[in-house]
Amino acid sequence: MTQDSGKMPYDRVLPGTNIVCRSQKPNGCSCLFAFLISAAFVFGCQSPLPPLPNPPGPHTAVRLSPGDVLRLSFAEESDLDQTQKIRRDGTISLPYLGQVRAAGKRIIDLQHDLTQRYDEYLDNPEVLITLDNGLGTVIVSGFANKPGAVTFDRPTTVYQAIMEAGGVSDYGSASNIHLTRIIDGVQRTERINLRPSIHGEPVYPKYVQDGDVIYISRSLF
Repeated sequence: MTQDSGKMPYDRVLPGTNIVCRSQKPNGCSCLFAFLISAAFVFGCQSPLPPLPNPPGPHTAVRLSPGDVLRLSFAEESDLDQTQKIRRDGTISLPYLGQVRAAGKRIIDLQHDLTQRYDEYLDNPEVLITLDNGLGTVIVSGFANKPGAVTFDRPTTVYQAIMEAGGVSDYGSASNIHLTRIIDGVQRTERINLRPSIHGEPVYPKYVQDGDVIYISRSLF
């Protein structure tokens, strides 16, 4: 007499086998393990990078860079007065001196340097330097509403630069923003969380420098 296979219980051991046929139910341990792996992945991606060294602030002395326009006024030699734009190689060309390195220096340091150099050429070598145009540019990329170049001429924070780019898009993460800067020829990156700023919490703002790149990552949720 044959047994109806349709009525065979799922946990019945078949003759000659050690296999138990039963419906599979989720195991509590496997679910916990999967959750821990997912959490480690998510929070591992959000781990903070060390802050960039020597962060700029609202009172950080301006350092000259290529593209800046300088006005030079000589104390007693008005014929030498001129306006110079710092070239891409960071230099300017001056009477008697030829090419002079200007990029990377503070204005006051360049004034002292030129005064010392002109001492052998002029009776009164005093030089006054003013910055006619010192615009900086930051690139905002990733999940911003209006990604692109943001130009500024005053101390500007990362938050302000992103707002100039239309803010974080619906698909972007305000807590996972990368600020990249070249320091001593090495590209360095810091991860920034802007949610406290957005929520109005008191924070110490991060300021941008000319040439910085801000990347807004995609939100994981």
